Amino acid sequence: MQVERAIATLQQELPMLFERDLSYDIYSQDIDFRDPVNRFKGKLNYRIIFWTLRFHGRLFFTELHFDLHNVQQPEPETIRADWTVRGTLRVPWKAKLFFNGYSIYTLNQDGLISTHVDTWDRTPGEILKQFVQVG
Repeated sequence: MQVERAIATLQQELPMLFERDLSYDIYSQDIDFRDPVNRFKGKLNYRIIFWTLRFHGRLFFTELHFDLHNVQQPEPETIRADWTVRGTLRVPWKAKLFFNGYSIYTLNQDGLISTHVDTWDRTPGEILKQFVQVG
């Protein structure tokens, strides 16, 4: 039951993560977040990550999208979300940002998401190189 609720919430909220805040009620207080450049623990830090994404997205991009392709349950306590981030940087040459990735969410015994691990299809350096390339 909790997995279905988490999947439904992710499907609804993730596509809008650059535009509005998440609800956070499906996450544990001690959630552990990891991606290729960050590692944070705790719900407050998790909220700050998403606030920072929205803030920097609005500041540095004329458009920024999180395309959610698929959300599935590969194992009983695991959810996988496949996605693409794409956007246009706020520079005269309108550099394009594009990378694919997936998120693995693990639920604890209370049915709340306790880990969120992102994997990207390219290195952070390769992603940054897109900022200096002409659109």
